[in-house]
Amino acid sequence: MSAPIPIHLAVEDELSEGVARRILRARGRDYAIGAVFGKSGAAYLKKRAAGFNSAALHCPFLLLADLDDRPCAPALLAEWLDRPRHEGFLLRVAVREVESWLLGDGDGLARYLGCRRQRLPRDPEAVADPMRVLLELAEESRFRRMRDAIVWRDPASGALRQGPDYNGALGQFVLEFWDFAAARARCPSLDRAWAALDRLEERHGRPSR
Repeated sequence: MSAPIPIHLAVEDELSEGVARRILRARGRDYAIGAVFGKSGAAYLKKRAAGFNSAALHCPFLLLADLDDRPCAPALLAEWLDRPRHEGFLLRVAVREVESWLLGDGDGLARYLGCRRQRLPRDPEAVADPMRVLLELAEESRFRRMRDAIVWRDPASGALRQGPDYNGALGQFVLEFWDFAAARARCPSLDRAWAALDRLEERHGRPSR
């Protein structure tokens, strides 16, 4: 049996960390997760991306970022890196946000949130603001605990905001209930992240049986 593949993570927030860990857990290969950098937004990741790229010469890095309003993932890569990306630096971009990948499991998310399946988008990566869609779904939940945890409406502006346990409640869904295969089928950027891990594992050799 081969030793676990060491890897560091760099993420925008706690929810993205949960998604990254869930993806690695779904692999047939063991990973030894080391440091987790970030969890303070995209600006930090952008500032440190070149350093992570250099560090990946010695240990693989998985950086998970949201595309947000950029036109495409190559545009983000060009913006964040001024030199070629090392093969051990997996800079993966969720289109348009990591919430899109959760929406990819429409059946599971509807059951977890207690909302109507028909309200889930057919093409999650075509949604301009996936987080808002999630907040709207949570506001419709028949489970008060979900409404209280995930969403609140600003009484002054009427705008939907993240609730006090947004990351915790959705993180539980990711780690315990998320149908990763269903989400991959609907989210090409998630499938590309999976393929990038295939290539990383090829370089580290297949485990012996």
